[in-house]
Amino acid sequence: MFECGTCGKEFPAGWAAREKHCRSTSHLAPELECDRCDAWFGSSRAKFQHMEAKNHFAWKCRDCEETYPTQERVVKHENEEHHYCNNCDRCFTSLNGIQMHLKSGAHLGDQGVQCPYCKDSCVTATGLVHHLERRSCPVAPFVGRDDMYYYVRSKDPKGLISKKLIGGIDNGQLEATDKSWNGRAFECYFCHRTFGGLSALNQHLKSGTHSQNLYHCLNTSCGREFKTLAATINHLESESCSAISFDTVQRNIADIVSGGRMICFR
Repeated sequence: MFECGTCGKEFPAGWAAREKHCRSTSHLAPELECDRCDAWFGSSRAKFQHMEAKNHFAWKCRDCEETYPTQERVVKHENEEHHYCNNCDRCFTSLNGIQMHLKSGAHLGDQGVQCPYCKDSCVTATGLVHHLERRSCPVAPFVGRDDMYYYVRSKDPKGLISKKLIGGIDNGQLEATDKSWNGRAFECYFCHRTFGGLSALNQHLKSGTHSQNLYHCLNTSCGREFKTLAATINHLESESCSAISFDTVQRNIADIVSGGRMICFR
């Protein structure tokens, strides 16, 4: 049961009730409370042993349920086990592939793709598209996932990577409420992922994770579909279906996003 670390009051209703109490009283949670459950301990060693045994560390792998005590450990795990580069948001088909990438100029920042609005340099084309689809660009915060889709459609009349949607994008405007609290965390109704706060859950719902597919692979024999342009570009960059080379994607994406020409990927 969650309790206040300052006054010792217990909260059968769960974490949210304890957080509300702490905000109103300026009290604090127990200093050595587990990062992911209501257990708390008298020493750092005991806390560490519990979290290691229960897989309750704060840093969680994006692809599996493993957790780690430091960001460095989870990055190493993602590199070696899932062939995923967190910095570039890019997946590879083999350990050798990601090892070569980690030593390359693309990863180390010697090369980059520049945002046409704020001029910030992103390491890969995927990074640039994420920057825009997530409305992270300070100069163009009005550009988001839907805007990017309609823009890409205007540059892709033959539907090389974009799907033709009858009636446009069906957003559904998903929004979670306090009813999403499961006693320990806020839980997504669709995928059952859990989040520490309601705002984090709603950010997840608005990210496009559970929206309709808007794009498909350039390789017609591949058949994979994607919800975001960033996921599409990441797939092409990975060269997993040999549709196009990583370098070709980098050369073309900046021109496409900046309005230079139609989509052709040559």
